[in-house]
This record gives sequence, C-alpha cells and structure tokens, in this order.
Amino acid sequence: MADDDKDSKTEAPTDKKKRDAADKGNVPSSREVSVFASSLAFYVYIVFFLPSGLVRMGQTLKDLFEHPEQWRIASSIDLISLSMHLGSEMALLLLPAGLMFIGFGISASVFQNMPSFVLERIRPQFSRISPVSGWNRIYGVPGMVEVAKSAFKIIVVAIIMYLVLRTDYFRSLDAMFSDPETIFARIASIIRKAMVVILFATGLLAAVDIFWTRHRWFTDLKMTKQEVKDEMKQAQGDPIVKSRQRSLARDRARRRMIDNVPRATLVITNPTHFAVALRYVRDEDDAPIVVAKGQDLIALKIREIAKENEIPIFEDPPLARSMFAQVSVDSVIPPVFYKAVAELIHRVYAARPQNRRV
Repeated sequence: MADDDKDSKTEAPTDKKKRDAADKGNVPSSREVSVFASSLAFYVYIVFFLPSGLVRMGQTLKDLFEHPEQWRIASSIDLISLSMHLGSEMALLLLPAGLMFIGFGISASVFQNMPSFVLERIRPQFSRISPVSGWNRIYGVPGMVEVAKSAFKIIVVAIIMYLVLRTDYFRSLDAMFSDPETIFARIASIIRKAMVVILFATGLLAAVDIFWTRHRWFTDLKMTKQEVKDEMKQAQGDPIVKSRQRSLARDRARRRMIDNVPRATLVITNPTHFAVALRYVRDEDDAPIVVAKGQDLIALKIREIAKENEIPIFEDPPLARSMFAQVSVDSVIPPVFYKAVAELIHRVYAARPQNRRV
C-alpha cells in the first residue's frame, strides 16, 4: 500500500504544500554543508590566526622550560597563578577558532534556509523512539546515502591524505626534538596540507549532497492528483458553492435592475428578444444611462413593467441589439448611439403632453 501511495504521487508540490512543510520545520538542509563550513573555518583559522598564536604559545612554553625558577610552585597561589597564565594563553590561541566555527556555522545554515523558530521540531513524537521508524531510517534509502557519504569521507580522505602527507612523516618525528618555537610551526604546516585535502573532499561532497537533499525533499512533498484538487478547493472554494454564490449574486443584480425599470424614460426593444431601458433627465444627466437590459424572459419582464408604468416603448431591433451587446447596466451610452437615442427622446418629450404610450 505504501508503494502504491508513493507511485500515485506524481504531481509537483504546490507553493502552499512547500510553505506548510517549512512552517513545520521540514526544509531541505544538507549536513555536509555544515561540515564543509566547519572545515573552512578551521582552515581559515590555521592560516590567519594559528601561526601567530603558536609562536606566542611556543614562546610561553620556552620561557617556562628554560626559566623554571620564575614559576616555582611553593603554594596553591603559585599553582593558580601558573594555571591562569597558561589558561589565558590557551584561550587567546583558541578563541578565534571558536568564533570562526560559530560564524561559519550560522552562515552555512542561512545559506541553505533562513533560520526560524519551529515548535514542531521539539514536540515529542513517538516516531522518534519507535524501533520500526528507527529501522527504516537506518536501512532506508536516506540511511544508505548517509552510510555512503561517511564511507566516501573516510576512504577518499584517508587515501589522499596518505599520498600527500607521507613525505612529511619523518619530518614530523624530527620536529619533536627541535626548538619548541618551531615545533608548532611545522605541525601547523602539516595541518594546512591535511586541511586542503579535507576541504576538497568535503566541498565536493557538500555540492553533491545539496542537490540530493533538495531532490529528496521535493520528492517527499509530491502530491497525488486528488490532493492537488482538494487543495485548489480549499484555496478557491468549492466550485459548486462558488457557482451557487455567483447565481445568487446574478439574481440580486437582476432584481435591482428590474426595480430600476420604473425610473426609465424609454425602452428600446427587438421587439421581443431584447429590451434596453434608458433614463435621461436634462437637469441630472449629461447623457442617457442604461438602467436595465435583458434578453428573452427578462426582456418581456422589462416590457411588462414599462407598460404598467406607462413608459414609452420603441421597437428598433438593430439599435436594441447593439446597445444590449455594447453597454452595461448603470453606464452612459457611447457617443455612437447619441443621434439615434436623441431622436427617440425628442419623440418622448414631444408626445408627453398628449400620450405617454408610443
């Protein structure tokens, strides 16, 4: 059943599905990017900060061994003083490393996704302690990929480091018997070479893992056709309900339009298929306004109300059809209809003292 459900998820995740996943803390995040950032931070540290720090630490140890009388331990106060001196020197040596790791770690996280506080990630979940879920995580595809990445880092890095550093083996042993100030310098040189190899391997692995992580995240969020339809219904509303709402809105607009017919000055008909009711008052309007229009049954209703209110009705099929198609309700008629409508209005005003029906 799980395989069938996975096979049915053929549709790309919608923006809403991605946002919901991000709100729950489900975002594509590669661990290898953080490893590469930490390696890069350490490399920057040993290139720009470690040499001067090692020289200072070497000088401190040299003074300690060559002039031990300066640091006699005759009491607990002397021991504390010596510990604080060595501790301060060690702190000055390691403080830049700590700051570099924190800065590069935050940058790696921001590079992949903007940080956000998600309570869902810390909510207790049974799946995290379930043996079945743990088995699937270890021996599933993601677990196998993690094993492959770990094997790559161990095997490839070990081989490359052996090829690069095998010539420095004996020099490393000789450095143990040299001047204390040069011991750390030689060690730093060897560490720099090793870090170049580690940076190359972790950088390559991070680049591949970014694409793999995003592909797996995208695949896990895929949706079935039914899920896409359900989401569209939630976002836009049920089509049946919306159709009913549009129908009710049209009915209300139609009733308002019919209620405006008694205010019309004249009605132009087809004679039976179309009807357009116009209102024109010299002191109120600059041009005639369409207060109602309709086709078939609505046209008959407009004619019926016009007769009940003794509103003049003119049969002009071309004019009625054109105005019905081009002019919306509550709109002023276009100038193209001025001449034809003006003649009808003139006839209305001319006949008004005698008879309102034409």
